[in-house]
Amino acid sequence: MSLLTGKVAFITGASSGLGAATARHFATQGARVFIVGRNEEALSQTRAACQQAGAEVVAQTFDVGDRAACFVAIAACVDHFGQLDVLVNVAGKHYLHHSTEASLNDWRQDIDSNLSGPFFLSQAAIPHLLEQKGNIVNVASIAGLQGQAYSAGYCAAKHGLVGLTKALALEYAKTDLRVNVICPGGMDTPQVSSLQMPEGIDFELLMRSAGLRGMMTPEEVAPVIAFLASDSASAIHGAVYPVDKGKTVG
Repeated sequence: MSLLTGKVAFITGASSGLGAATARHFATQGARVFIVGRNEEALSQTRAACQQAGAEVVAQTFDVGDRAACFVAIAACVDHFGQLDVLVNVAGKHYLHHSTEASLNDWRQDIDSNLSGPFFLSQAAIPHLLEQKGNIVNVASIAGLQGQAYSAGYCAAKHGLVGLTKALALEYAKTDLRVNVICPGGMDTPQVSSLQMPEGIDFELLMRSAGLRGMMTPEEVAPVIAFLASDSASAIHGAVYPVDKGKTVG
């Protein structure tokens, strides 16, 4: 029996990067997956990869910052599979800005995709997760544990996601629901490769977020999410897991 056999997982950000890698890994571990993302073409590729691994999979495009859409998507997942065991909040965006030059829209994009979305989906999913004694795995960042230059909105959102995880973990401490968060370091993903650099930045400050052991691949991080989502992690609740090749050691 594989690690996630019999589980139904709702995974966001599955168009590319860590979300796609997580969906593929969950598929290999026996899970049925409901995957969401914003890029329909890329999401269809993830769906095909999950199906090739033998998983039953449903794919849907929507914006996680839309509260109503979050509730509709969770309901669609439960309607299709009859249950929900795991919510994995991977979706997020990282924009670099001089803090004094960030617009209201820039700020809202950071907060909506990295913090509001996970909260809305948690609101919608928790009643179903309680029925299944399920769990939530949030994906923050080492930017949720320390500061990063030119990333005020992103850091605020990721610190908020760590706080949200702890708050939910305490609120549901007397139930069987588990809530945990991982904080990955730098990963070689399309989001990182497409980051646009503002003019006049100090690259020495920017590179302070880089670890001595270099970038990770999403495939190195996805198994950690799968472990936390599995019954093997039944004793882990309210945990904050750095997955960063030792970046936050010192």
